[in-house]
Amino acid sequence: MAVPSRTSWKGFIKLSLVSVPVKAFTANDSSAEIRLNQLHKDCNSRVRYQKICPEHGELKSDSIVSGYEHAKDQYVVIDPEELDKLRTKTDRAIGIDGFIPQEEVDGLYFAGKTHYLLPDGVAGERPYALLHHGMVENKVCAIAQVVMSGREQLVLVRPKGKMLVMTGLYFPKKIKNPADYEDELDEIEFKPEEVALANTLIGASKLEEFDFSKYSDQYVAKLKKVIDLKIQGQEIVQAPDHEEPKILNLMDALKKSVAEAQSQVVTGDGADSDADDGAEAATPKKLAPSAGKKKKARKVGN
Repeated sequence: MAVPSRTSWKGFIKLSLVSVPVKAFTANDSSAEIRLNQLHKDCNSRVRYQKICPEHGELKSDSIVSGYEHAKDQYVVIDPEELDKLRTKTDRAIGIDGFIPQEEVDGLYFAGKTHYLLPDGVAGERPYALLHHGMVENKVCAIAQVVMSGREQLVLVRPKGKMLVMTGLYFPKKIKNPADYEDELDEIEFKPEEVALANTLIGASKLEEFDFSKYSDQYVAKLKKVIDLKIQGQEIVQAPDHEEPKILNLMDALKKSVAEAQSQVVTGDGADSDADDGAEAATPKKLAPSAGKKKKARKVGN
């Protein structure tokens, strides 16, 4: 598929005296979403939101400008082009503060918006490729700041395939302190058998290969199904709930989970298909060599 001609941002990656002209494309694909319209309950007519001027009635979008109220009912009109005049080249640059290890920033701080960065013009191709190569060689990503949509944003620039991608980050002050919630957790001591079974269960549940593409938004799929059924005039029937097995205690739950995990990896993962439902099946050495070893009870977090 051809690269979209419309960019969401243009500027430079700035590292010391080096400036790399780039253009940014939004990585998030909104076309996969299904949007529902608001309707009047009684007649199913679509609800319209009109922009009304008290003196002139309904307005078209090209008749609307932005303004700031500096006194009661007194406004100054702010034109986007006037804002651009106040911006320097620095404001149009992804200013790299420095490089950090790839795993340095916790995913907790990812704001969700990602952009693909491509060189803007022939002049940017070589420095872009060299920066990408250097980041791959040194296994680093860049922490940077950029002005987008009129706001200064903290971003992480990292290599992805042949490209550089830029992901927005939350400023630390915008993330609640995890320690405030960890204080609600008590320290718990485990029995050696519990630790052994948990290790075995994790070993039996490891994925040999992780295919991210097989995951999809099930809400969208189910919504499409509901829409199709409604169009066809069919009744929506409640889906049956799967009955959860009744487990009396943690040990029973672990044993049954291990047996189930082993039975599901008969084809492809090399696990035995005739695993017993019991303590013997819970500790196969080939899945978790440490599972059968005696360990002292330990506390959570140690």
